[in-house]
Amino acid sequence: MVERDYVSGIDVSHYQGRIDWPKVAESGVRFAFIKAMDGLVGVDGMFGTNWNAARVAKVERGAYHFFRAEQDAEQQAKLFISRLSDDWGELPPVLDFEMLGKATAEQALKAAEHWMQLVEEASGRRPILYTCSSFWRAQVNDSHSFSTYPLWIANYTTLVQPMLPSGWKQWTFWQHSEQGRVPGINGPVDLDRFCGNAMELEAWRQRISIMSATAGS
Repeated sequence: MVERDYVSGIDVSHYQGRIDWPKVAESGVRFAFIKAMDGLVGVDGMFGTNWNAARVAKVERGAYHFFRAEQDAEQQAKLFISRLSDDWGELPPVLDFEMLGKATAEQALKAAEHWMQLVEEASGRRPILYTCSSFWRAQVNDSHSFSTYPLWIANYTTLVQPMLPSGWKQWTFWQHSEQGRVPGINGPVDLDRFCGNAMELEAWRQRISIMSATAGS
């Protein structure tokens, strides 16, 4: 059986410190999800540097927002939009939804959906939902509200496919390790893959934009 040709990527934040993006690109990393915001706290300290340097290195970029469900979702979305509105990157924006905080599951789902809607309207792209199966199954247990959004799943396993949360039949991005090593980055970094090859990634990007445009018409 021939192994699927996946596109390799990483996700980073200020925890990785200063990154040598040309070395990262030379190592075969095609895309990167870069932390932009943390709730209402503000912009990640390395976002601007990483965002601009990754673009120069020709690494395809997607920005992610760490969601704080107990904080005002609209204000979180507005902060994210204001930071990204001049350059949305090459990949759709991401909502990192992996904790409830002091919110109930119902409150968190409603707030997250509001964030997704506002960001989709502003960016013209269908946002990606990042989560992990254990959190989703144990604390959210929602099988349909977000299944129309592309899934970026965190699942560290030796299996050839990740365990999916209820509601999804397919993953789009998979964070398959949190202990990766990549030239240009000191210390461990999360490793990701796209479910397809480079041509399929480009086709998917175009399809997501078309879906958003159709939904808004």
